[in-house]
Amino acid sequence: MSERVEEILSWYESDHPGVLKNLRWMMDTGALAGTGKFVILPVDQGFEHGPARSFAKNSPGYDPHYHFELALAAGCNAYAAPLGFLEAGARKYAGRIPLILKLNNSDSLYSSGDPKPAVTGSVNDALRLGCAAIGFTIYPGSCERNEMYMELREIAEEAKAAGLAVVVWSYPRGTALSKVGETSIDVAAYAAQIAAQLGAHIIKVKPPTADIEQDAARKVYEAEKIPVSTLAERTSHVIQAAFGGRRIVIFSGGAAKGTDAVLEEIGGLAAGGSFGSIMGRNAFQRPKAEALELLKSVQDIYRDAN
Repeated sequence: MSERVEEILSWYESDHPGVLKNLRWMMDTGALAGTGKFVILPVDQGFEHGPARSFAKNSPGYDPHYHFELALAAGCNAYAAPLGFLEAGARKYAGRIPLILKLNNSDSLYSSGDPKPAVTGSVNDALRLGCAAIGFTIYPGSCERNEMYMELREIAEEAKAAGLAVVVWSYPRGTALSKVGETSIDVAAYAAQIAAQLGAHIIKVKPPTADIEQDAARKVYEAEKIPVSTLAERTSHVIQAAFGGRRIVIFSGGAAKGTDAVLEEIGGLAAGGSFGSIMGRNAFQRPKAEALELLKSVQDIYRDAN
């Protein structure tokens, strides 16, 4: 048994053995097994952005089985997707990799300054498909945020009772925030805290910038001299915001970019103590051989930082 995995599991003091089993399953799977680090493949972009924008760069990605195979070949800890993609491979890949069913999604055919995803799956769907966890997006900063928080509270309660882990995509967005503010350090840390307070076991946020959105927060950051000049410092601060580092915080891969830029960012996240990355477009939009090489490099960075 890994001492690090046991330590992480000890932080979840209210959860019954089913949840702990599924958290352990993810942490004991793939190339980073036993390290307490994660590299997860998420493929919800077909729903969120449309098929051509998501898969035309690497056309095998139109096939749901491709993403199961990519996650397995890369040694990912888990694979996350909406209902349809998981249903399309559930029988063939049953038990071969932990699955995360994304329970709410948005499409890009209608855009609102205050986003509110639709609930597109259920806890029963996740159980039927043999999932280890459910995923749910919240948008702190949206005028619809309270509705999302209440939906998550109910879904998280049901998921935990069924033994499923809860993964929360906490993405600040809405008319209350500037575009820069969506990834500012104060807002990113606040988003991690909100997800933790709503009961997330694993929290996904975007890599934060050194910008500060809230005037009230700026006064505190300046008075307390909170270090945020480097990505490593900002990563450490966001993790600190998630109950002093007692919740798993992973970071999104963001928009598609070159290999060097990806690995530079991962280096900063790892240096700041990130528990890992959840990387979609930067992986599945590459040819498979290139994607596998990139994911191995990402895993190596996190392993070496352990």
